[in-house]
This record gives sequence, C-alpha cells and structure tokens, in this order.
Amino acid sequence: QVQLVESRGGLVQAGGSLRLSCAASGRTFSTYNMGWFRQAPGKEREFVAAINWRGSSTTYGDSVRGRFTISRDNAKSTVYLQMNSLKPEDAAVYYCAATTFRVILSTTPTSYQYWGQGTQVTVSS
Repeated sequence: QVQLVESRGGLVQAGGSLRLSCAASGRTFSTYNMGWFRQAPGKEREFVAAINWRGSSTTYGDSVRGRFTISRDNAKSTVYLQMNSLKPEDAAVYYCAATTFRVILSTTPTSYQYWGQGTQVTVSS
C-alpha cells in the first residue's frame, strides 16, 4: 500500500507556470505507475498525465500535451507535474494516483488504486 501527498497548489496567472509534486510513502514507490488527474467543479475527473514505473515512458491528455510534463524521482519517492503556459481552463483540483497495473500507461481513473487528497490550482485570466 502507498500513501500519496500532493504539494500545495496555488494561484497563478494565465501563461504562468506551476510545479506540483506528490510524495509517496513506503518503499515500493518504484514499482507503481503514476498518474495525474484533475477535476473541475461540475465536471468528471480528467486524465492529465501518466508515467511508468521506470520513468521511461509517459503519456498526456490532449488538452495538456506540449504544455505539461510529468516526471518522477524514485530515489525520492516523488512524482512531479510541471505545468507551463497555464490557461484558465486548467483550473481544477489536481490528484496524483498510483497503480500496480503496469502493462500499459492507463488513462482511466478506475485503474488507479491509490489517490492523494488533491490540491487546488487556480488560474486567473
């Protein structure tokens, strides 16, 4: 089992950047594929990015591809989400998640067994 704690989000102007981190407890972090999701009020949880357990493969949601970068540091049991060129529509609660399902990089929330508590990102126009 793994526990996930996201860093504090924040308020950023449109066009700005923000980096989120997610620290995992336990000694098995390097065995999990990791993902970031987000959820805006009144909307379904949306896939943002995922990275495999080695850090050698990533995938992104269409709305963030080219602007966001996911990475991980297994020695620090931490996954990151670098968000650049932020837009007002990026505002949401961001969640990191972990899965033991490693065959593919899943974009489906139900594939992830462990979730952080979420952190609010607000983008002003």
